[in-house]
Amino acid sequence: MSGDLSYSPFCDRESIICPMDQTVPRTRLFWVAGAYAAVAAVSAALICERYMAYVRHPDDAAAYSGMWAGGDLLLEVFIAGMLLVVSFFLMIAIFKYETAYTTYSKILVALSLTAPASVGLMAIPAVGQSNSLLGYVCLYRVFASPLVLLGLGISRLFARFPKPKRMTNYALLIEALTLVLMVLMLFLPFHFQHA
Repeated sequence: MSGDLSYSPFCDRESIICPMDQTVPRTRLFWVAGAYAAVAAVSAALICERYMAYVRHPDDAAAYSGMWAGGDLLLEVFIAGMLLVVSFFLMIAIFKYETAYTTYSKILVALSLTAPASVGLMAIPAVGQSNSLLGYVCLYRVFASPLVLLGLGISRLFARFPKPKRMTNYALLIEALTLVLMVLMLFLPFHFQHA
């Protein structure tokens, strides 16, 4: 079986560890890629439908803006949940393969770096206080931070090799510190106003 310690013609009789095949079976990756494509298609359809609801009913959206914002947040949680489920199956497919999980861990570090970048961009009034697409993307990335933190924690539990463990620790640290920084930014100005 691929990835297991078993007899190999390249094994030395005195050696305890035989070289392992580090290639992930392609069928697993095709299934996971198909699932990501399906999630992307469903997400795009749901986002387009939500946008069309805003276009068709602008008066309702303005009058009940809090309820509509709550609906947007629920849509974001639903999409992030679908991505977490597919990512869980990806972790199951690759956790035995060091090179694949190392690549996955590098992607997680890059994903976690989008959190401080989003917070920094939202601190710019032209982005954070406008109706620009960049402002919305940054806002939704910040709102998704707790779910991303959950996914990073699960990814850390599945990491078996030293380099992926280190990389997922970095990703967890970046995401957690950004979340703490956001909470401090929310409450510190309020604290200073009353002092």
